[in-house]
Amino acid sequence: MKLPITLREMPPRLAAGAFILHSGLEKRNVDETHAKALHGMASGAYPLLQDRDPVQFVRLLSRAEIAVGAVLLLPVVPAAVAGAVLTSFSGGLLGIYLTTPGMRKPGSLAPTPSGQGLAKDVWMLGIGLGLLADAAERRAR
Repeated sequence: MKLPITLREMPPRLAAGAFILHSGLEKRNVDETHAKALHGMASGAYPLLQDRDPVQFVRLLSRAEIAVGAVLLLPVVPAAVAGAVLTSFSGGLLGIYLTTPGMRKPGSLAPTPSGQGLAKDVWMLGIGLGLLADAAERRAR
């Protein structure tokens, strides 16, 4: 059986997938204080989340991260699907970075010390876009 991924896709998929899966697993039993902090940042960027209970929000976030990590780690998932999932997920995180006050230096995309934790998620966007580009290039051949 031929897998729908190439050898060169495996390292970035493993790195991002393991990182995101671990993050999701860590959030399964988060305390209320941490849940409120995560919910506050997310709802500041995405107001439609404001009415959701913080603990319930983090449980959903945990499940979403576990699912994204699994999609990246499973070699039967095509690169285009994995790339689209990772690009969407990382885009959401970068949206929080771009809209949360104090995350960036004034008039710049450069992070403040407070913003470095979210700014680093740009590497996941790069991996997602790379997977999409690889899939598009393969289809063009």
